[in-house]
Amino acid sequence: MCAQVMLAEDDRRQAEALRRYLTAEGHEATVVHDGEAALRQARQRPFDLLVLDVMLPGLDGMQVCRILRQESDVLMLMLTARSSEDDLLRGLDLGADDYMTKPFSPRELVARIRTLLRRVRTTGQEFPVHRVGRLTVDEPRHTVTAGGVPVDCTAGEFAILAAMTRQPGRVFTRGQLLEHTRGVERESTERTIDVHVMNLRRKIELNPRRPQQLLTVYGVGYKLGPGAP
Repeated sequence: MCAQVMLAEDDRRQAEALRRYLTAEGHEATVVHDGEAALRQARQRPFDLLVLDVMLPGLDGMQVCRILRQESDVLMLMLTARSSEDDLLRGLDLGADDYMTKPFSPRELVARIRTLLRRVRTTGQEFPVHRVGRLTVDEPRHTVTAGGVPVDCTAGEFAILAAMTRQPGRVFTRGQLLEHTRGVERESTERTIDVHVMNLRRKIELNPRRPQQLLTVYGVGYKLGPGAP
């Protein structure tokens, strides 16, 4: 599964090591060392996936992620030496699809990239198109629409919607939804699920403050209802 990958890492030695591993995997890797270059390259070329170090000089990785997520649904994986849950949640809230904390092995990064790409590029027909109220989730094409309007989702958000639209009305605990995101987000917690739900409501609900489709079942978790008529 070859891909166009941009690696934004200011540690040149580590960047070169990661580039070699990505190339050996069959990917075409473009390396940049600061946030401005990352933003410029991402806007100029159709990358399949961006690997962004949080501590980039100039624009940091979080800023690059925030700007690009407003413009594109390209996969983004964040790298950071920070390990606090707040940093993880902030990255996911900005639209990152996955998050890795340093130190990690190049083989681990390559495996994580492989998983993300496999999730997005699946073309099998095991799961058809699901329609629940205003919401349509097309798993083979990895697309979501709400009321006919395309919705950009991160890999984690998509995994949650796909699981819930397969069984509308079922109540999912946070732990169960967490399991559905394991393939695309290894460093997640049940609090991460709450962040994803909050972001999804902003994207699919007519009034995110009074959701009618992605509903909270207090003391249990979440369920997907039919929504507004």
